[in-house]
Amino acid sequence: MTRIRQPRIVIIGGGTGLPVLLRGLKQYPVDITAIVTVADDGGSSGRLREELDIPPPGDIRNVLAALSDVEPLVEEMFQHRFSSSNELAGHSLGNLILAAMTSITGNFTHAVQEMSKVLNVRGKVLPAAEKSVVLHAEMEDGSIVSGESKIPYSGKRIKKVFLTPKDVRPLPETIHAIRQADLIIIGPGSLYTSILPNLLVPKLGNEVCRSSAKKVYICNLMTQAGETLDFTASDHVRAIYEHMGCAFINTILVNNEEIPQVIQDRYSEELAKPVIYDLNRLYELGLEVIFGEIANLENEVIRHDTNEVARILYSLLLNETNKRFKA
Repeated sequence: MTRIRQPRIVIIGGGTGLPVLLRGLKQYPVDITAIVTVADDGGSSGRLREELDIPPPGDIRNVLAALSDVEPLVEEMFQHRFSSSNELAGHSLGNLILAAMTSITGNFTHAVQEMSKVLNVRGKVLPAAEKSVVLHAEMEDGSIVSGESKIPYSGKRIKKVFLTPKDVRPLPETIHAIRQADLIIIGPGSLYTSILPNLLVPKLGNEVCRSSAKKVYICNLMTQAGETLDFTASDHVRAIYEHMGCAFINTILVNNEEIPQVIQDRYSEELAKPVIYDLNRLYELGLEVIFGEIANLENEVIRHDTNEVARILYSLLLNETNKRFKA
């Protein structure tokens, strides 16, 4: 009796947006591969990266927790952040465990794989590159700002971002997952510091461009000071295309839910405002535009609604796999 394989979905991102999305998607019968940035150099991750010469574990930790299937207390322990005044201050237990596992196995990727087993992770979690990368931004005035955590606070407008070392390579498992994918999801997340650091890894971005899978970009809900001030939805897409040198996105998912003025006023203090979806320009880019009430406004904090976004993506995934089956 032939076993019908689950549809395969690859999600590329980092920061806070990726875990939110994954918590909803893991409820569906899909084969998930999350490809996570290794450009973080701030906080606990930055300290461990510098002191132990390992890739930054923070974004990976959050994704592992989001995809885990363990008791809530175990996940809470994994995510616990120490508030003491000694060397542990600011470190999360999960970061320290990943650092210890890297020391034991001798390899960060193996450490992530072993932690996936411990946490009963639903899917695969892969770092975007085999080692840490440094993210740099060339500003419109020609100056260079180095370090993912420093770029948003430069006070200047970004012209482009790039990685060093230039010879960094993706994992073979990452390339295989992209080639086997039925659907590839880009985002949500900070455009220049969470999304592009993945796509700029040589060969990884090229594989995404060449992939025959449907590629969906989940547009951010709000602009971000220091990165996407006053950006429209099409500005986000154009920035990706300019960096990649290819137009590869098929579909964009945008929010059409009204954001209460009181929340907009609070975010305006951070120079953030709702991303405008400029339909004509999106259509000019050849994009299919999907509208959804995909904003979660609990506690006056704006996040993507994990359940609604997952429902939309699963529907798209079924459509794509049905097309391939009929073909």
